[in-house]
Amino acid sequence: MSGYAIVVERAEDGGYGAWSPEVPGCVALGETADQAVTDMREAIKLHLRLLSERGEPLPVPTAVRVDLLAA
Repeated sequence: MSGYAIVVERAEDGGYGAWSPEVPGCVALGETADQAVTDMREAIKLHLRLLSERGEPLPVPTAVRVDLLAA
């Protein structure tokens, strides 16, 4: 099963931003990384619903999960 990749980055103010290279224009912010991921999941769901309602094609998820150990 594949899904949309979510990138989480720490902001200068200490919060976190999340975005998806596969769902352009869809972003989320959170005070913690977990909150940014939670909000991003909801943002993607809403974004996909809007695209569907408009009859626009949905982005095809192409991400493959790879877990790396921290160096």
